Amino acid sequence: MTELAQTASLSARETLRQGLRISPELRRGIGVTLVVAVVATAGRLVIPVVVQRAMDDGIAGPAGARPDLVLRYVALAGIAVVVTALSSYVLNVRLFRSSEAGLTTLRTTAFRHIHDLSMLTQNTERRGSLVSRVTSDVDTISMFVQWGGIMLLLSLIQLTLATGVMVAFSPVLAVVVWACFVPLFFLIRRFQTLVGKAYTQVRARVGDLLSAISESVVGAETIRAYGVEERTAARVDAAVEAHRRAAIVAQQRSVYAFTAGQGVSGLTTAVVVVVGTWLAVDGRVSVGELTAFLFLVQLFTMPVMQATEILNELQNAVAGWRRVIGVIGTTADVADPGGRGVELPRGPVRVDLDRVTFAYPGGPPALRELTVTIEPGTRVAVVGATGSGKSTLAKLLCRLVDPTEGVVLLDGIDISRVRFSSLRRRVVLVPQEGFLFDASLEANLAFAVPGATRADVVDVVHRLGLGDWVDSLALGLDTPVGQRGESLSVGERQLVALARAALADPDLLLLDEATSAVDPLTEVRLQRAVEELTRGRTSVAIAHRLSTAEAADDILVVDRGEVVERGRHTDLVAAGGTYARLYASWVAQTRRS
Repeated sequence: MTELAQTASLSARETLRQGLRISPELRRGIGVTLVVAVVATAGRLVIPVVVQRAMDDGIAGPAGARPDLVLRYVALAGIAVVVTALSSYVLNVRLFRSSEAGLTTLRTTAFRHIHDLSMLTQNTERRGSLVSRVTSDVDTISMFVQWGGIMLLLSLIQLTLATGVMVAFSPVLAVVVWACFVPLFFLIRRFQTLVGKAYTQVRARVGDLLSAISESVVGAETIRAYGVEERTAARVDAAVEAHRRAAIVAQQRSVYAFTAGQGVSGLTTAVVVVVGTWLAVDGRVSVGELTAFLFLVQLFTMPVMQATEILNELQNAVAGWRRVIGVIGTTADVADPGGRGVELPRGPVRVDLDRVTFAYPGGPPALRELTVTIEPGTRVAVVGATGSGKSTLAKLLCRLVDPTEGVVLLDGIDISRVRFSSLRRRVVLVPQEGFLFDASLEANLAFAVPGATRADVVDVVHRLGLGDWVDSLALGLDTPVGQRGESLSVGERQLVALARAALADPDLLLLDEATSAVDPLTEVRLQRAVEELTRGRTSVAIAHRLSTAEAADDILVVDRGEVVERGRHTDLVAAGGTYARLYASWVAQTRRS
């Protein structure tokens, strides 16, 4: 994806700006939150002031020791601690609520946009990597917003207020503190770039790791069947090792900044003690002011020290944000026209392909200058050798992809102008292996039609002649199908896919190898179901089993992306061309099996 490559070069500031634009909840109520943050931080500065006043006025004042005054200052400090604690609580609650709302928006926006992307675009990214954009990448953002964001906000306020109080006590010592820390600020800025690059690599390696693990889990049966466990384990180990190396590099760069901060903090304290003692001997600061100043130095150095940890979380979050923004910013090349689109009328669909050419990225055309008309209510079979372009044709007719050239028309309307809501109701694709969810058989059948009742499901099952099959299952419609339908055979999963399509009641039905790889009994059921399902509607069946073609009203023979023959089964066999050769080969193979 070019957009993903572009986002990798976004600056941290631009990344945060775009992230806040996508999740406006993160900024909502920020004014009140800032006021609460100021109160929470100001409460911490009361302690050094109270220490100074208690020492200079209550202990070493002109009138001698005054325990009552010291007690009043202690009470004031207690009140400050309570107010600070309450303000910190309110601050955390407000930030947690806004951050969770914003991150929820970010997750849902990214997830929905991934579904808006064409299958072609999705296939350019590994599935695990796409999943990581919505899961682990957003989690890194969450850690920063809910922890680093709070600390960053408080640190900036604390630095500002601490500087103000230090100047009030001793401008000379305030200058000394800043003189020690200014070089560190420039050093941290330099480390920010290095750490940012390192954490971008970490997020990329996380995506690779999730991909390797998910593929190994999903493909466990194939892995065991071929005895390649060691090779698979080596692949996962390599992904784990790549993530480990990237994480170590990122942590090392963060440690450099943290160590530099510790060194400067210790140096600053030592310099303040030396200079402060000299000023106290000279009478330019009191003992209470020097003691309070040391407290203030700690309040000043603490945010700077935490800045290295915040830098760690910030760069990790920015790297995650870049990847999420990259997905959201990827243009949906097969876009829903939405309100500008049109609705298709109900009834059997007329299909026209006008000089349609399609090529996958980096490859030759899969379809070339294809011009075909399919009349309403016609049952069409598309046959051809593997790689001839049959499945690509099905993808174009349901707009999983758009043609490189030419136009696909449904009832005379350019398919790109049809709203997805209308297109998905009118046109249904039954893939070679329909995906089943880990739920009951009934839930899987009703999945395509929200609000479908059990009576609707039962009616479709019996209409397709599948009642005896459902009754043979242990729990009937309540039978769990397992993950990805693994409790059912391949043929039974195809039966579910056909019944699901029948419940959706499309006007254009696309069958992509939907009757392949099944036993004879299941094939009889499938053929009976297909016969009922295609009656009265336009259908296009992509098939290797030419028994489907024998029953079709019309057959399209595709070879190297072009329709080379067209007609009925008997006529094409008699013509002795490409279809006749395919049919003879299929018959011979069937007899051998």
